Amino acid sequence: MLSTMAMICALTGLVSLFDFIDLLRRTATRPNVPTTLVLEIAALHIPYYVMYVLPFGMLLGGIVCFSRLTRSSELIVARAAGISAWQFLASPLACALFTGLLTTTGISALSSAMYRQAEILDQTYLRTGGGPMTMSGGALWLRQSDESLAPHGVAIIHARDMHMANNTINVSDVTIFRLDDHDHLLMRVETPQGFLAKKEWHFQDAMNLKPDHFPVKIGQLILPSDLTVERIQESFASPDTLSVWTLPGFIALLQRSGFPSIRHRLHFQSLLALPILAGTMALVSAGFSMRPARRGGVARMLGSGIAAGFALFTVSKVAEQFGRSGALPPVLAAWAPTGAGLCLAVALLLHMEDG
Repeated sequence: MLSTMAMICALTGLVSLFDFIDLLRRTATRPNVPTTLVLEIAALHIPYYVMYVLPFGMLLGGIVCFSRLTRSSELIVARAAGISAWQFLASPLACALFTGLLTTTGISALSSAMYRQAEILDQTYLRTGGGPMTMSGGALWLRQSDESLAPHGVAIIHARDMHMANNTINVSDVTIFRLDDHDHLLMRVETPQGFLAKKEWHFQDAMNLKPDHFPVKIGQLILPSDLTVERIQESFASPDTLSVWTLPGFIALLQRSGFPSIRHRLHFQSLLALPILAGTMALVSAGFSMRPARRGGVARMLGSGIAAGFALFTVSKVAEQFGRSGALPPVLAAWAPTGAGLCLAVALLLHMEDG
């Protein structure tokens, strides 16, 4: 644990240093942005980078720990006493799993809150978007529940233009399709403008169009909604701004509303796989660093272990891109690299221990 924590702190400090340098480069053309703000943004990124470098910290920390135990012949003495590798690896594996579980359940919540604040500061002071997560000049499609006409009914809202002002989403040229639970059209509503506030859609000068009926003017129309301005903003924001505890409910809300949820589902599965990935890296480090020094080739084995870790990272990033594009299911994209690394580690340990 000490070796792992030292490596995680060292890697996090290195990545944070480069992040701070990049933020300084971006603020070079903004003399009104103080250095303290840059330091604040870089500090808010630290928990996110801790989660990012955790697998590498497990790998490098495990290599340092097991190679020291091998050089001091402690592992040789343990094997001579009848203790197999599976027995003395149980405790490091448990520590790695516990660290990954603590990161998923605790640090992810802290990281999401701090990363969200960093994104707001970045959007406000370092980017030219006009404010934190602004939305304007785009069409909107969403699907929500609508039980006023039929049980389990839905409403599909299409706005040709959308913009946000004073914490209210304003839409124009709106078409509303109100359907029953079998997706049969019950009513079509056309309205020139409307807005979302306090979980309600307010539409003015609405026109009711039913099949085989003349258009009927209904004036103001109010539709209850599960959506809020904050939730719509979060749907366009990075999934890293949401913790593992809020992601399941938010993913369900996105799917009900018609927003794409692939990024959020992939991020959620990656958080769930993080404890297993941490344990996998601990086993990989053991497999590549327990070679006795008298047999030679120790440096080559250590280098192979580091290369295997980076190869696993590359595979995970490639699988993540396939998952984002929809070519792979999010579950497979998040868990396949972890499963491949676990198979590699177990096969290597079986070869070393049992021949």
